[in-house]
Amino acid sequence: MMYAELYCQSNYSFLQGASHPEELVYEAARLGYQSIAITDECSMAGVVKAYTAIKEHRLPIQLIVGSLLHIDNQLSLIALCPNRRAYAELCRVISNARRRAAKNHYAISQWDLASLKQCLIIWLPSPQNEDDSWGIWLKKRHGNRLWIGATRHLQNRDHQYISSAQHLSKKLDIPLTACGGVLMHCAQRLPLQHVLSARRLGTTIDKAGRQLLSNAERCLRPVAKLKRLFPSELLQESLNIANRCRFDLSELRYEYPTEIIPPHHTAISYLRDRVAEGCNKRFGKCPPEDISRTIEKELALIEELDYAHFFLTIDDIVQFARRNNILYQGRGSAANSVVCYCLEITAVDPRHIEALFERFISKERCEPPDIDVDFEHQRREEVIQYIYQKYGRERAALAATVISYRFKSALKDVGKTLGFSETQVNFFTQNIDTRDKYHSWQEQLMTLGVNRDAQASQHLIRLTQELMGFPRHLSQHVGGFVISRGPLYELVPIENAAMAERTVIQWDKDDLESLGLLKVDVLALGMLSAIRKTLELIKTHHHQNLSLAQITAQMNDQNVYADMHKADTVGVFQIESRAQMTMLPRLKPRTYYDLVIQIAIVRPGPIKGGMVTPYLNRRQGLETPSYPSATLKKVLQRTLGVPIFQEQVIKLAMVAAGFTGGEADQLRRAMGSWGKSGKLLAFRDKLVRGMIARGYQEAFAEQLFEQILGFGEYGFPESHSASFALLAYASAWLKHYYPAAFYCALLNSQPMGFYSASQLCQDAQRHDCPILPVCVNHSQFDHTLEATERGLGVRLGFCQVKGFSPQDGDTLVTQRKRPFTQIQQIAELGLDHTSLNALASANAFACFKDNRYKARWALMEQRRSGLFSEPSRSTLNTEPGIKDELLEDYQSLGLSLELHPIELLESEGLLDAFTHAADLRQCRHGAVVAVAGVVTGRQRPGTAGGITFMTLEDHTGNSNVIVWAATASAQKKAFYASRLLFIKGTVEHAEGVTHVIAGKLTDISHCLEKLNSRSRDFH
Repeated sequence: MMYAELYCQSNYSFLQGASHPEELVYEAARLGYQSIAITDECSMAGVVKAYTAIKEHRLPIQLIVGSLLHIDNQLSLIALCPNRRAYAELCRVISNARRRAAKNHYAISQWDLASLKQCLIIWLPSPQNEDDSWGIWLKKRHGNRLWIGATRHLQNRDHQYISSAQHLSKKLDIPLTACGGVLMHCAQRLPLQHVLSARRLGTTIDKAGRQLLSNAERCLRPVAKLKRLFPSELLQESLNIANRCRFDLSELRYEYPTEIIPPHHTAISYLRDRVAEGCNKRFGKCPPEDISRTIEKELALIEELDYAHFFLTIDDIVQFARRNNILYQGRGSAANSVVCYCLEITAVDPRHIEALFERFISKERCEPPDIDVDFEHQRREEVIQYIYQKYGRERAALAATVISYRFKSALKDVGKTLGFSETQVNFFTQNIDTRDKYHSWQEQLMTLGVNRDAQASQHLIRLTQELMGFPRHLSQHVGGFVISRGPLYELVPIENAAMAERTVIQWDKDDLESLGLLKVDVLALGMLSAIRKTLELIKTHHHQNLSLAQITAQMNDQNVYADMHKADTVGVFQIESRAQMTMLPRLKPRTYYDLVIQIAIVRPGPIKGGMVTPYLNRRQGLETPSYPSATLKKVLQRTLGVPIFQEQVIKLAMVAAGFTGGEADQLRRAMGSWGKSGKLLAFRDKLVRGMIARGYQEAFAEQLFEQILGFGEYGFPESHSASFALLAYASAWLKHYYPAAFYCALLNSQPMGFYSASQLCQDAQRHDCPILPVCVNHSQFDHTLEATERGLGVRLGFCQVKGFSPQDGDTLVTQRKRPFTQIQQIAELGLDHTSLNALASANAFACFKDNRYKARWALMEQRRSGLFSEPSRSTLNTEPGIKDELLEDYQSLGLSLELHPIELLESEGLLDAFTHAADLRQCRHGAVVAVAGVVTGRQRPGTAGGITFMTLEDHTGNSNVIVWAATASAQKKAFYASRLLFIKGTVEHAEGVTHVIAGKLTDISHCLEKLNSRSRDFH
């Protein structure tokens, strides 16, 4: 006799289940179960993972979809889905229960249960069997769809419980079935389940006592054991129930909304009209013949695959953005089609990328269109609310993102439940460097005083390792919308997000892909905010009405590329990081496509795959590109024989190793699981054997697979890089020709990018762009442009002043009919005392007070007497010194326009002799130097072999420092904790790039104890 497990919770029953859905179905299949139901508590979050595992690995087991539901502490039951209608009603009940409660909670009502007209119900009476009233109520509403679930977990009253359940079954005429109440796939997960339970209870394992499972019987058990535990008729009944469950997740069909299609139109006819209208706008009345052919080819494919609704939905959203002057840019393989260019979804002219994309929708792999649309980050919420208003909460929701346990969160939760003090756990997490490739976190834990042989220590290590990767909770996707024609809650449960006015479905993007469901990606991008604001400033101050499309029409301005060759890219989109700045002088982009490669090559995929050096050598003529076959040449020719883009890797698997469309799609998804390259190992034999069978050398096949493994860390798609390259060029162009407007817009778009306001202001000043201080008579709330003797400069706004409220800023600006002449006038505006003090600290009263101290005294006198009176000379004898001014600048504004901290320390003789950042290029290669600066960034890419790239800022610029792993490990305190650092090392010059190889690190932060600066660490 076989068995069907009908009551099984995965780890998507957060802090209850101790196994992944995949582990549960693998084990159930191994044990010979006929069926398994994934019944997470008021959730469908785990079922797709189980479904995908069964489908991809062709497991001989049936998946049943269901859910565990509780009404307070009164009633517990399992609802199973025998058909599509039952599935829809269960999704509706879960959605209602989740929507009427706060995030991570639910509230089931009796009405909800009564509305389940199709679901099969397994009632789980309490062991005391005082549930006659509930049994009668359930029997009346569910009739022959109702069972009593009996569990046996080898507890002291098991036999009495089974006897009581049988009595209840006979009394109420409700059939009895066996079920496991499974929380883990194997008995070895019991300690981890104890950790999860103790965490849920908010206590330690020792204190939880009898609230924890007393044994490991709530795991999947062999059928032979179940036969000994349950009467055969109960096991048979489980199979009878399973045989009634014929619903499969593959039955789900997704339908896009139709209200965007005008009367007398079909989706494809309206799309054709919209494309024809856009074609006329983009290319004129007589478009080039090749463009017309491409449009027709793309439209025919859209019609064949029935994606017209998808394109029209995106078109409707971007039309809203255009009407409201919200800048956006589409990206993705479909976004870079001629159709999307005509619909103005993208500003990328397809003539720039004609050679890049053989097919904008992958018919062979049955992939849905890939279109992400980035909107201004400060206005994306307007787009989100438009979607909600247009389609309603019933038909639109964001996809979920699964937040999983990582090292620190796992160690903290395990440590606390095992009884380690919070102080100990925090000490461990703060002093373990998970980026250290030479010492595992387990080894580092031992060096922090943990006894390797102690049982608690062994449990801490093993359970932390097990918990890493477990889901913690569902969060909202950054912008992936699911929009449906009918109620979305009949397709997937919806719940409240933590953020107000947001709802999310219970599936993530991988689940949607597994079921072939489409989502619309509405994403946020800070650079779009900055570009739109720059264009507005140019229009206002230069009287030029520029657009993104005009700036990027040619993308061949060599003055702009010359700035890139010098790595003069602070603030420029995508190419502003240390790694990109290091690559720019080596790659020297001169065309748009060079920039596409530049953006994609500085990623773990190409770097770990060993593709960067061969590409650069071939680009510089030091190597000749070689192609093992004509077929591979077609795939790799545009990148000189080395795979740089994710699409190339997938295409190589198909043409060189014979991967089918489905296998190629699995490979793409494995590469998409960044940081989980273990998933890629399953493809090694298939790829290597396939290439050898097609005449390729084994060594070449192995080399290609190693490159693919690199893409498992992060392989960048060519289609996305093409779109990003357009924004990179546009931002570089604006910085070159309109620097004041560009810096002003960047400052008004913070926080974004790699650089703080202080760094942006210093870079602006190095580009001869004046930065003017905050002033009560000249500043607006936002930063503005202002004419100076040296041309346009940036006037800092009140938004830069810490503690100054926008409401008070609005009051001050509105009431400033003419320049203020004394503090009394401002004090009488009714501004909050905190805001007034913030203005004084920022020296915003400098137009009529010599210094901050005098301004504060005046404010204090005003508050004390209600009348303004000049304080006596004796109270004003003390004036702020240079150091005081500098510290207060940083504390109140986060920057100083007068003096840099390093300049101050140097002038006061507090530093040993060192080389300024601007002078490093003149030092000979290999020279021993010292550098000093504010630490503005620490970066340690996974590809860097433990190397950390550190940036030190002084008053002349930035010094690029390389810190070897051994150096960092030997000088941890100075390396991690310093805000100001003095470094002795050696200079290295290579291909236009200058670095300092760090030797001795000295923390000099104490010299300016109160300096309020923050470095951007490990981003």
